[in-house]
Amino acid sequence: MLILASTSAARQAMLRQAGLDFAAIPSGVDEAALKQGFAGTPEELALALAAAKARAVAAAHPAALVLGADQLLVCDGAVFDKPADLVEAAAHLRRLAGRTHQLVTAACVATGGEIAWSHVERATLSVRELSEAFIVRYLAAEGEEILGCVGAYRLEGLGAQLFTCVEGDYFTILGLSLLPLLGFLRGAGALAA
Repeated sequence: MLILASTSAARQAMLRQAGLDFAAIPSGVDEAALKQGFAGTPEELALALAAAKARAVAAAHPAALVLGADQLLVCDGAVFDKPADLVEAAAHLRRLAGRTHQLVTAACVATGGEIAWSHVERATLSVRELSEAFIVRYLAAEGEEILGCVGAYRLEGLGAQLFTCVEGDYFTILGLSLLPLLGFLRGAGALAA
């Protein structure tokens, strides 16, 4: 049994579109507490968050393969959190405009209380200059659904209009390095080879 330790609509859609049967259970992990005072790299932090989510759900489902995932946005040395509201989403977009940032995406699979697999990947995205009028129209069109996205954008939708250049794996940008995960699942016998 595969369990996604998240209620992320994007991750659920990716897994579903790849033909995976899974359950989605929120981890309940206090991400803010884990981030506070963390001294490692963004990659280490993303992996620590993904592992904490996987372990939290795996504790109640020891026989399952539990997938935890996390994504951080790093711009000019600052790590961004998901915007709390549309005002904060607009502030995110203003800070990203005209700059290049990285998305650090990590995933871990826990089973039997142990991390059986982990992966971290980085993508680089360059945002064009954005007018205030564009930001207002964009957020009005996207609405509060955008608050579930760390950068206040969805590349698979209207967010594509924000960028001048995108470097990296598409699935990684969406929030889950799907191809390495599928490789692990095939190797573990959870998918047909």
